[in-house]
Amino acid sequence: PFRKRTGDDKPFDSDKKLWKKKDDGSQESSERPKFNRPHSKENKPAYERSGGDKHFDKPRKDFQKREEISESFSKEDKKPFTLKKPKGEHAGTDRLNKYIANAGICSRREADEYIKAGLVKVNGVVTTEMGVRVKPEDEVRFNDETITLEKKVYILLNKPKDYITTTDDPHAKRTVMELIEGACRERVYPVGRLDRNTTGVLLLTNDGDLVKKLTHPSYNKKKIYHVFLNKSATKADLQQILEGVETEDGFVKADAINFADEADKTQVGIEIHSGQNHVVRNIFGALGYNVEKLDRVYFAGLTKKNLQRGKWRFLSEKEINMLRIGAYK
Repeated sequence: PFRKRTGDDKPFDSDKKLWKKKDDGSQESSERPKFNRPHSKENKPAYERSGGDKHFDKPRKDFQKREEISESFSKEDKKPFTLKKPKGEHAGTDRLNKYIANAGICSRREADEYIKAGLVKVNGVVTTEMGVRVKPEDEVRFNDETITLEKKVYILLNKPKDYITTTDDPHAKRTVMELIEGACRERVYPVGRLDRNTTGVLLLTNDGDLVKKLTHPSYNKKKIYHVFLNKSATKADLQQILEGVETEDGFVKADAINFADEADKTQVGIEIHSGQNHVVRNIFGALGYNVEKLDRVYFAGLTKKNLQRGKWRFLSEKEINMLRIGAYK
């Protein structure tokens, strides 16, 4: 039975209907799966359990989806993700800027600047040309120090409020990097952004290929948010959000939406794939609502199960492999 909670700890528990358009333009509804449905097995793997200080379940297969998702995306979702490898003479090589970035020294863009400045040597020779490729056995030196590739690190953080999602901001009082200080020697960075007032699931890693896969719109990764509004939402507005609204950044629509709390219509659960900045706040703002609290409870298959606010953990090998092959949506 539902146990009413307050604040950040309220789970989605509504058994209300979801609205979805049929092909003929009429509407139908289906039972919305409860986000706090109990698990049948205690030893269920972490990547199949939902997260943190709220009891959100992994969305079931009958969780309503927008039928307008393009055929190209639906086909792509069925294909396992594989990294594109250089062919022919470039097989087994990396671009020099990527090699430097993978060593955790800097970003690729910064590496380009260091290369142009003559600070990088390959096998004892200063290299200023863009696009140079190197092999694993090549010696690469930066500022006369040999570069060694660092291991990949994956950290899941339950971000609290009032922390900036950035690696370095001289004007920021607190950044998410402070929360994982001492977690690893490698230089990790956030995957995507959560604004200062948004809480919840945030992944940090030094795996650039995975970052691209999780953030590029073509990969269509799912995000679920628990939204706290300044006033009760109407069913008509939820239906409008499902069909789409015009925001300051363009037209956008949710993949699924419903009330998060049966007794409190100011709480809404929304599933979305869009990567626009402040997309959830902009959606509700376009309909006259203010978002007072926003918590991301699901990102690309990752949740906050047993992860308290402000705490972090390393991903398991199974979670990492699932992310790499694109098994999570």
